[in-house]
Formats: sequence, structure tokens, C-alpha cells
Amino acid sequence: MIGLYDVTTIRAAEEALQRTVPDGSLMQRAAAGLAAHCVRWLPHVYGARVVILAGAGNNGGDALFAGALLARRGAGVVAVALDPDRLHVGGCAALQRAGGRIRALNTITNLGVVVRQADLVLDGIVGLGAIGQLRAPADEVVEAANDAAGLRVAVDLPSGVHPDTGAVDGTAFRAARTVTFGAIKLGLAVGEGREHVGDLDVVDIGLGPHLGAPAALQLTDDDVAGLLPRAGDGDDKYSGGILGVAAGSATYPGAAVLTVGAALRMRSSLVRYVGPAALGVSSAWPEAVVSDGVPSEAGRVQAWAVGPGLGRDRAAEQTLANVLHSDLPVVIDADGLRLLARRRVLLQRRSAVTVLTPHDREFTAFDVPLGADRVGAATALATQLGVTVLLKGAATIVVDPAGRTYVNATGTPAMASAGSGDVLTGIIGSLLAAGLPPGLAAAAGAHLHGRAGQLAERAGALLATDVIAALPTTRDTLGASPTSTAHL
Repeated sequence: MIGLYDVTTIRAAEEALQRTVPDGSLMQRAAAGLAAHCVRWLPHVYGARVVILAGAGNNGGDALFAGALLARRGAGVVAVALDPDRLHVGGCAALQRAGGRIRALNTITNLGVVVRQADLVLDGIVGLGAIGQLRAPADEVVEAANDAAGLRVAVDLPSGVHPDTGAVDGTAFRAARTVTFGAIKLGLAVGEGREHVGDLDVVDIGLGPHLGAPAALQLTDDDVAGLLPRAGDGDDKYSGGILGVAAGSATYPGAAVLTVGAALRMRSSLVRYVGPAALGVSSAWPEAVVSDGVPSEAGRVQAWAVGPGLGRDRAAEQTLANVLHSDLPVVIDADGLRLLARRRVLLQRRSAVTVLTPHDREFTAFDVPLGADRVGAATALATQLGVTVLLKGAATIVVDPAGRTYVNATGTPAMASAGSGDVLTGIIGSLLAAGLPPGLAAAAGAHLHGRAGQLAERAGALLATDVIAALPTTRDTLGASPTSTAHL
């Protein structure tokens, strides 16, 4: 698992490490790693045109020292100083000794021309200490830099991205690559910040032994491969845990077909569907056991998936109440969430786990503010209701009642399509029935769902049935190839 850290934890680790090493050595390590990455990415270093956007403080210092290393290898390096009086003194001197130039921003007639001519633009404007909207002239500099045709690289994190929440209030640097130091900041993986990071690389500066607990975890392919249930020689159709599905209605018949299909594709164990036989589940999936009754009459199950396409009438509400009364693990989605928001009392008698999988509009039905801090919002709802919350989004967030947090790194924008959430519900339900803890079931389900979407996407288009079809191959290939550190 990959740890994602908040600023407080990163700062404490840096301070602890700095007490054990000579002054300035951490910056030198960071700059050396940054420069080494840039050398690999540039087609040629000698003669390359490099522009550094240099702010005050250590972030600018990291960029300036890296620029000095590139200048020594023959790159033409120009540092644009937003405030020349506050530049990192050591970094400034090192760049000038190496033959680089420093130009004050107020002496540049057209910054757009300068950055458009660059092969590499390094964003060293602000670092971990900057929270909130970029102020002038930083915002104007970033806007100009975002139009640069050359490689745009953020130093530690893109300027304008909140390091803990990923919030972007106004303008933010849009990097093609980000080189972060020591550990991955939470804001690089969540919120709008994730869309500004590009490809992410981590430079080890020695923080590891001093880092506290991460704020969140990211599962890798290998992690998920190790969690997925596998059929053995002695197993039968009951061994992997039986999932009950209560989904679909005359208005949304496809939801039942998708939820059941995803669950069946997850493993060889039994899936019981409870609902109107006319919805076509038997025709689509003859392997499912179909019962035209109520959940309490479905037969033995180990978990329930309820809600997709269920409707919101009294019959649907009674179905939800029946499922939750079973006191088995339950994953609730779509209409089930809207019904539960009206009748939260249904959770009070439960001792078994409950997983909610809302998108933004469904989340707000529970009267918990959903602002820029999506992890904080999901944590608030999980704590308030005593459930596991999977908050869907570009970076899906999972929080269990104890506050254990996972941030998903798989998927594609094409998965924002009809029925995709129904498929996810079937996947998570299957994992709950197999006995996985709720947080891991939700996190592993989101990871697998996203990977299947990536595999199935065709020219930017994707159907929910494509994701179901890709599940077996996705399961087989997880862990078969190296996993990148983030944005998997």
C-alpha cells in the first residue's frame, strides 16, 4: 500500500530528519533528484532552454539548485524571480555560479514569450506552506506558464493546489509531471489537485524512518490481487460467499442486470436476485438464482447489494428495510441511498457493516456539507452514521467508521456513464460476501472497477457492460506487471 500524508506529518518528519543531517542537505537531495528526473525527460540537456518560476522560500530553492545542476550540463537556465529580494540565497548563488541567469519578473515585457520558448518549465513558486488562492503576480505567472508547449514540471506540488485537500481556489499550475519529495502529499491524489499533477514521481530524501501514520492509503495492483478470493480445489458454488441482490424496477430494469452480472463475473459463487422476474435477470444471467419475492425469503446469503434502480416508492422502501433488518453486510447505492437519507433510523438497529456508495448529489442528501475537503466530508458522514462511505469521483475516497481512509487511483473519465455505479455495487457486494472487511472491500472494489474500465475503454467511450466483460481479465492480470507509485 502507498501512504498519502498530510502537511503536519510531512513537516514533523522533515524537522526530525534535519536534526540528524548537515544544514541544507535535504534541499540538495531534493534538487539532485529533481534534476535527475529532468535529465531523463529532456531529449537533450545540452542546449535545452529551461525556465524556472522561482518563488520565495524552500520550494524556490529546490528549483534553483536543480537549475544549477542542469546549467552545469549545458542547459540554458533562466530563473524568473517573482520577488528578487526573497529568493533563496544559496540557490540563487548556485545557479549564477553555474552560468544560469536570474531575471526579475517586473523586467520581463512578455512572460508568455519566455515560457513558450522553453523546453522545460519548473514550477517553484510556492510549496507546502502556501494555502489558499494564489495572489498576484503568482496567479498571472501560472496562467502564462500553463500555455507553455514545453514540459511543465511541478516542484513538490503544483502551485495553487492545497497540499492536504487538493482544493484549487482560482488558478493552479497544470503540470505534465510532478516531482514530490519524501512522500506523497494527500492533496496530490484527491480533489481538483489530482487533475493538475500529471505523472507523479517521488524522490526519496530519507523521510521514511521519521514519518508518522499516513492520512490515507492507496491500494496497488499487488495489494488487490492478494485480497481477491480465489476458488480452490475443494470449493463449491457456496464456498465464496453468496450475494443477495435487491435492485431494479420497471423504470430501471437494466440496473438489476448490471449489478447481478458484475457480482457473477467476480467469482464462481452463487448470486441470488430478489425482484420482479420480468426485469430479465434470468435471461441475461441464467447462472443467477432468481426469486420474485422479498429479501427475507431469498434463502441463505452472506451479504446484500441493494438500491440500484430500485425506485423510491413504498415497496422500494420496504425492500431496503427488509435488507437492513437482516443484519448482514450490505452495500447500498443509488435509490437505496435516497431512501436511507429519509429513514436513517434503519441503521440504528444494525450491528453488521454497511457500505454507502454515493456520488456527490446522493451524498448531499445526507445533509453533510460537501466542500473542497472531500476526505473530510466522507469522514464526517462515516462517523455520523457509523458506516463505511465510498464517495465517488475522479479520485474515489473510502472511509470506514474508524477513520481508516483509502484513495483510489484507477479509472478513466469514460466511466462516468450510465450503469457504471451499478457494476461497482455488484463488485463490492461480492467482496463483502466473500468476507472482506468493509473498508477493504470498498477500496479493492473501486480499484478493480477502475482497472476494468481502463482495460475496456475504447476511443474514450465505455459501456457498463464493457466493464463487466473486462472483469475476469482484469482479475487475472492484477499484479502481473509493475505498479507505478500513484495515479495508477
